[in-house]
Amino acid sequence: MTARLEPEKAAPAAYHAMLSLEKYVRGSGLEPGILHLIKVRASQLNGCAFCLDMHTKEARADGETEQRLYGLSAWREAPYYSDRERAALEWTEAVTRLGEHGVPDDVFARAHAEFTDKDLVNLTMAIIAINGWNRIAIAFRSPEPGSYRVPG
Repeated sequence: MTARLEPEKAAPAAYHAMLSLEKYVRGSGLEPGILHLIKVRASQLNGCAFCLDMHTKEARADGETEQRLYGLSAWREAPYYSDRERAALEWTEAVTRLGEHGVPDDVFARAHAEFTDKDLVNLTMAIIAINGWNRIAIAFRSPEPGSYRVPG
């Protein structure tokens, strides 16, 4: 697939605003493992090949298991996610797939039982960030899926 344009060159200030949100999320105090899981799950839902490549590679580099990454699309049936991770994944799906009726109260209640108010806002910001990155990568077909290398 050929890239349509390079958003970081076309609108550097907009791109840097997204990078600032990403920097905030990484420093928010949420567990890196949960951030990896929600980035992969949202990218699965959105069909973003580049982000799936990037975030599965980063998750593995940080010690995430193949089993948990492979099972992520069926997390409800898989026994190897904690209650906190399940709440984060359910929240990710609800926020990513916002429908006509928004996020259901029972989903909020389960997420709120596992996350403080601040953490729930930070989790939502992380979901907003990955959904934004997914949409940028998909809309502009950049960068090339499979090309990501974990820094370091």
